[in-house]
Amino acid sequence: MDPLADNPFFVLDLTPACTAIEVERQAAKLLAMLELGLAAAGTHASPLGRRPRTPEKVREAAAALRDPARRAAFEPWATAPAGAAPSAPGAPWPEAFAALTWWR
Repeated sequence: MDPLADNPFFVLDLTPACTAIEVERQAAKLLAMLELGLAAAGTHASPLGRRPRTPEKVREAAAALRDPARRAAFEPWATAPAGAAPSAPGAPWPEAFAALTWWR
């Protein structure tokens, strides 16, 4: 999973403050919406723009957030503002991203 494009928090439309119960509820809700073919569930916001959301991505995202080690790896990236690209001049990146240069 890409930490920006397909971050589990972005795929499930959740924040790092979410609980395990919220992860399960949101995953179930999105899977049901995708099964019904609702357009609102078809994409999710990310710092790299709108991305397609599939049942596989929802299941993978929920599994990643169930695992404390995997969840911790995605939490810092989940604060990136939606729609901002790393190369955009003046992009409003959180202070934590200023120190990270390896991804540029």
